[in-house]
Amino acid sequence: MTVSNPYAALLVGIMALVTMLLRFLPFLIFRKGRTPAYISYLGDVLPQAIIGMLVIYCLKDVSLTSAPYGLPELLAALAVVGLQVWRRSSLISILSGTAIYMVLIRIL
Repeated sequence: MTVSNPYAALLVGIMALVTMLLRFLPFLIFRKGRTPAYISYLGDVLPQAIIGMLVIYCLKDVSLTSAPYGLPELLAALAVVGLQVWRRSSLISILSGTAIYMVLIRIL
C-alpha cells in the first residue's frame, strides 16, 4: 500500500500514539493499590451520571403537547428499564429498547 500524502500517514501515527498514551497513562500514574480515594469515587459514580446525562439528552426534544405525546419514548424507556431489572443485561436492554422505539415511531 502506498501513501499518497506522507503528512496524512504521519498525522494518523501521531494520533494513534497520543490515543495510546492517554489510555495507558492512568495505569502508569496510579500503580496497583495507590489510587487516590477521589479517583475511585469518580470511577464508581461517573458511569451512572453519564447514562443519566445521555437519557436527558435523548429526551430533551420530546414534544408532550403534540401527537404522539412522547408515547414511543416512554414505552421504549419503560421497556429498557424493565428488561434491565429482569435480565440484568445492558446489551439486551438497549437493543430491545431501540428496536421497540424504531417500531413505535413508524406505527404511532
